[in-house]
Amino acid sequence: MSKKKGKNAEKEMALSGHLKELRNRIMICVLCLVVTFVVCLTYAPQIVEFLTNMGKEYGYHYVYIAPQELLMQHFSISLLAAVCVTFPVIIYQVWAFIRPGLKKKENILFVLAVVFGLLCFLAGVYFAYRIMLPFMLQFLIGVSLGTDISAAITVGNYISFLLTMFVIFGLVFELPVVSVMLTQLGILKVEWMKKGTRVMIVVIFFLAAVITPPDIVSQIMVAIPMIGLYELSILLSAVLMKFKRKKKVAEEDDGDEEE
Repeated sequence: MSKKKGKNAEKEMALSGHLKELRNRIMICVLCLVVTFVVCLTYAPQIVEFLTNMGKEYGYHYVYIAPQELLMQHFSISLLAAVCVTFPVIIYQVWAFIRPGLKKKENILFVLAVVFGLLCFLAGVYFAYRIMLPFMLQFLIGVSLGTDISAAITVGNYISFLLTMFVIFGLVFELPVVSVMLTQLGILKVEWMKKGTRVMIVVIFFLAAVITPPDIVSQIMVAIPMIGLYELSILLSAVLMKFKRKKKVAEEDDGDEEE
């Protein structure tokens, strides 16, 4: 009985230690987020001006129809910026908490997925900022040309539109990272991706039609990079799976030689 009580006490101490560590890491993330939010709030007017200047180049004029609307945009932009700045800290705290339970290979895979995932997301945001948004803003403002209707866009709707596009394209560019992760975990197979290419092309054009203005040019501009990312996902997944099989065969051969 004493041995069982001792084991139970050790388990309870281990569990309480993990909970205490989890609490401390969450507190660190929250503290960093709050501090970063306050700092970003001081730069919110400059960020809003930077975003609105994108539209002013194409003739956009902004209004706000609620007394608190502009202030709320400062808060929302500051919160989003704080999350982006604090994201590396959050990821590190998550990794530090789960690291003891991961194998060396899993630790390496996690770190690589985070690094490449962040780079792909930034690439998607940059693609939206430099290529898609200028085209979309020009097209949308052009709808009112030659009519008596003038565009007076609320600053809240405009900024929400921009941020939504940034997030959408950032997530779209995560496709290679997600595909590689799923294939490495055995959830997705490269053969399935190859067989489903035609279906995925149809799905991609449908998604492109949903997130872009109703013209064929913008749909193609979005669909082509997405198709390219899907093909890149297949290529990377196939290469890594081939490398994984070769390594497994080599390990089995080494094991047979030792016997």
